[in-house]
Amino acid sequence: MSELSQIVKAYDIRGVVPDQWDERVAEALGAGFAQFLVARHPGSKRVVIAHDMRATSPGMSAAFARGVLSEGLGVVEAGLGSTDMLYFAAGTLDLPGAMFTASHNPAQYNGIKLCLAGAKPLSQDSGLAEIRDNAQRILDSDAQAAAPGAQAERRELLADYARYLRELVDLRGIRPLKVVVDAGNGMGGYTVPAVLGDQALEPLPLTIVPLYFELDGSFPNHEANPLEPKNLVDLQHAVVQHGADLGLAFDGDADRCFVIDERGEPLSPSAVTALVAARELAKHPGETIIHNLITSSAVPEIIRENGGTPVRSRVGHSFIKADMARTNAVFGGEHSAHYYFREFWFADTGMLAAMHVLAALGGQPEPLSRLGAEFERYVASGEINSTVQDQKAKQQEVRAAYPDAVVDELDGLTLTFPDGAWINLRASNTEPLLRLNVEAPTATRMAELRDEALGLIRR
Repeated sequence: MSELSQIVKAYDIRGVVPDQWDERVAEALGAGFAQFLVARHPGSKRVVIAHDMRATSPGMSAAFARGVLSEGLGVVEAGLGSTDMLYFAAGTLDLPGAMFTASHNPAQYNGIKLCLAGAKPLSQDSGLAEIRDNAQRILDSDAQAAAPGAQAERRELLADYARYLRELVDLRGIRPLKVVVDAGNGMGGYTVPAVLGDQALEPLPLTIVPLYFELDGSFPNHEANPLEPKNLVDLQHAVVQHGADLGLAFDGDADRCFVIDERGEPLSPSAVTALVAARELAKHPGETIIHNLITSSAVPEIIRENGGTPVRSRVGHSFIKADMARTNAVFGGEHSAHYYFREFWFADTGMLAAMHVLAALGGQPEPLSRLGAEFERYVASGEINSTVQDQKAKQQEVRAAYPDAVVDELDGLTLTFPDGAWINLRASNTEPLLRLNVEAPTATRMAELRDEALGLIRR
């Protein structure tokens, strides 16, 4: 139970409740976080805490708050919220934050996404390891928590969050749109009505068709993970059935958003990245845009065509957030449908990306399939995992098979061919897996290259 190395990951905390952690562990982590803040960020006075709709989240977040209070820091309890709402709170209040969620993981999981004041990210290297060690000492000593040395206050942030996003993207003048939204019984069912729907501050020309808006951490309809195609099927059917202009799917903590066109076909996250990049560059000419190395080659092409500077990043939110801050980039996008905005403290928000898509679609007469085609230039395989015992040796074998390819080792092995096709092979940090991504100018070329690479990897 108290072996925290099992649940403290590279960028967050996540594990099965109660098998791997419980409220006692959550309280120790709260105290450990407070100790870290006092030692490393001595100006810290309070921590803002929010939680998702999982059955264990209210109790776990309350226990974490007790741990923070026991170390003399105050607590701002935001209650129910999405992860991007927690980032909004950490940004506007300039406070470190803790979001209790296991994102898209199954119901028996829970976790914590921690950030510093201003929504700055935390990883093992920048504080999670120290927080883990602090909490481990508390658990090993089996000491009783000290009496609260500070106070907790309740703060409702949903309306302020909605108002802030509505100021960033004005949807009032767009043509009327019918939008099916699949919240997957996650936090999108809480935030979408306030930002886009019938609870919004002022009416918008949007007709929202809700799908699975009931907050239910048991996920009775499907997993809240739209990266898996099977979890988009209900939304795809509903878009066609209702004659909608588009569909939006949010993951469990609503920090990622996937887009479906009027035919029920997915618009790739790379296309969404390129679309939003073009809009941001129209507003901020000549700025830098970050994209990770397995987004489509169309992304840097479109950034350059719109007068921007593309910067390629490693896969993973800690890398892209660091590059965003280092370059002062206006926007960043990943293949996994995480979208990052300078106007949102360089943090990721699926809602703001969705609003940009709505504004782009509603600002012109064409359907989304035609608008999206401008940003879909190549054919991608998607990520394919293979079990491999010696990952480095297998990467070298693939590299040797293509001696004429241009080699790049920014993140794993990337091989680029004269026709613009490319292969990327990345090793998993936690499992004996190689992750393959392939892109090419045509479906035939992509399938040929994919099958060749898989043959080498799996033989």
